[in-house]
Amino acid sequence: MIPRRAALLVSLLPLAVLPAAESLMSVAPAAGKPRFVDPWALDFAALLPPPPAPDSAAARADLAAVLAAQGARTPADLAWAETVDRDQVFNLATELGPWFQAARLPRTDAFFRELTREIRTFERAAKVVHPRERPWVVDARVRPCVPLPASGSYPSGTALQAGVWAELLAEAFPAAAGALRARAVRAGEARVLAGVHFPSDVAAGAALVPPFLAACRQAEDFRREWAAVRAELAAASSAHP
Repeated sequence: MIPRRAALLVSLLPLAVLPAAESLMSVAPAAGKPRFVDPWALDFAALLPPPPAPDSAAARADLAAVLAAQGARTPADLAWAETVDRDQVFNLATELGPWFQAARLPRTDAFFRELTREIRTFERAAKVVHPRERPWVVDARVRPCVPLPASGSYPSGTALQAGVWAELLAEAFPAAAGALRARAVRAGEARVLAGVHFPSDVAAGAALVPPFLAACRQAEDFRREWAAVRAELAAASSAHP
């Protein structure tokens, strides 16, 4: 986990610190329109405020939080950061139970694979609007403990991904909602621990969860597939309490 002081910085850092964002009008998706959400049709400048300006007080607090988390990393923190770096939805069996396995849930597996691809497309679109360098580029004292991502820093796609997984599965399993959402928070924190994101990146990724899901729910394909997945999940969880 992030040390208490750094965690406080995560919660207090403001998201909106600049008056405007770049335009996305000239950017087109690389591989056609996604099935559930077309992020290239969305106004990310309106959906998400820009990151802290370089050399601002908020940016300095962001960097301090990364360095504080790095200085307090334990072997368990390193292992968790590595898990999150290659995360997949069936890791949430810890929160849902050992029955939550890809082999038992083929439709769920296919659905979350496709959904996760769309999350990453959504993330890339947001990063075009809000370019930001990664922590180790900003300050050489930052030593990442996972492979270096090639994309920009803001927002965190991992925080968005973790939040979307948690919210959907919490809808299907309300009794596990608290544990699922807590894991999503920890997954975001892991990216700060890993030295590949600033806290405000993580906060921005989490802030995109509601608009992403709202856009998904407008798509008939999503509603149909999610209903089928919920039925598969209910049957599997009932068979393996």
